[in-house]
Amino acid sequence: MTKEEKVVFLKNPNEVLEQLIKNFLNENNQNRRTQLDNGVYWEEPLVGFASGTDPLFFEYKSIIGSFHLTPREIIAAALKEKGRELLLPEYEQLSVISWILPTAEDTRKSNRKEEKFPSKLWAYTRDFGEVCNGALRRHVVGFLEDLGFVAVAPLLMPTFRYFRDEKVGWASPWSERHVAYTCGLGTFSLNDGLITPKGMAVRIGSVVTLLKLTPSERKYGHHKENCLLFRNEKCGKCIPRCPAGAITEEGHDKDRCNEYINSEPLKAKRQGYGLQNPPPACGLCQTGVPCEFEIPRPDLIA
Repeated sequence: MTKEEKVVFLKNPNEVLEQLIKNFLNENNQNRRTQLDNGVYWEEPLVGFASGTDPLFFEYKSIIGSFHLTPREIIAAALKEKGRELLLPEYEQLSVISWILPTAEDTRKSNRKEEKFPSKLWAYTRDFGEVCNGALRRHVVGFLEDLGFVAVAPLLMPTFRYFRDEKVGWASPWSERHVAYTCGLGTFSLNDGLITPKGMAVRIGSVVTLLKLTPSERKYGHHKENCLLFRNEKCGKCIPRCPAGAITEEGHDKDRCNEYINSEPLKAKRQGYGLQNPPPACGLCQTGVPCEFEIPRPDLIA
């Protein structure tokens, strides 16, 4: 990057980063289904930003668990590896970048038809599409580091892992959904998904950086505002879509869901698609529902 390009970036870092993410998906071959038909895994992304000192990040230690890391803890750990501490004046520079990757329309359509197992396109998207998401995380981190800014993709940290917590069930030290909520990208649903302006059939990624960015507006007043059921509308369409019976009007049973997506029949199905040691995939409750690719009936939101 030239000196002039860096000046432009520093004047409009939010815009440049959003375009960087969009360009990666438009141009990078990892967003192509080269193993199948050369279609795309992800459509045009949504990008949001939050201050690393947003109070929500601290509230998640109570809402989710004390194990959930704040942006400050993420960056402090990265700096410690570099042999220095995070300085108090740097706290206000902390920012989080979050993006939503909407699943391609043909993939969503194929999964709508399924009742027990994910479609082949969906399974490949969960596998290779998430590989693309990981590459995007590294791309954003590399771009910022080349400019001299500390940047970390929490899900790529060596210590990152999923585990079962007694209070909230299956969890991790960095919830991409909660981070996206903080960045103004969507609200939660009955099945624990995130309903974004591009719907719920999405994957999410994020990067924490020591660069002051302008936070995105959170255009919602309630953490489940985009879900019809929580607007006192008759819905619950995701309930019968779950082949494991893990969703009821009371919410999402993470243990039952986890048992299903790690079951031998589902593993055999994915392997039958030609995937080797594939990650868990289902997504039936994210398709064939009103919030699949949009916020349903936004006119009902007060």
